Amino acid sequence: MATRIDKEACREAYNLVRDDNTEINWASFKYEGSMIVPGGQGREYEEFKRQCTDDVRLFGFIRIRTGDSMSKRVKFTLITWIGENISGLQRAKISTDKALVKDIVQNFAKEFMISDIRELEEDYIRNELKKAGGANYDAQAE
Repeated sequence: MATRIDKEACREAYNLVRDDNTEINWASFKYEGSMIVPGGQGREYEEFKRQCTDDVRLFGFIRIRTGDSMSKRVKFTLITWIGENISGLQRAKISTDKALVKDIVQNFAKEFMISDIRELEEDYIRNELKKAGGANYDAQAE
């Protein structure tokens, strides 16, 4: 059965993360059968990370504050999480299913596909976003 997405609900969750007037910093999109639906949202990155277990596959849209001493800014990332216990068929389908999510989640600085919980460390994600962000004025102080 072809995967579908609840566009309206997922777009609403996406817009909450992008809205500077909310405290929502992440939203996840999970599978319910063959439908991708909002899986949760919250303020703390660790809350998102706790959803990423060995038996799930999901997408996360995350707001992370990056920058250096001269320039603070918000960056967004799209994380595709594939738990270690996910079957080969489900792993293969996630690439095509991601196109459905990207139809809604269109603005992000960097995309990650992660299966190892160690790669979900917030500092790692933040540093990768910082690299993608252009000028780094902290380097001048070294």
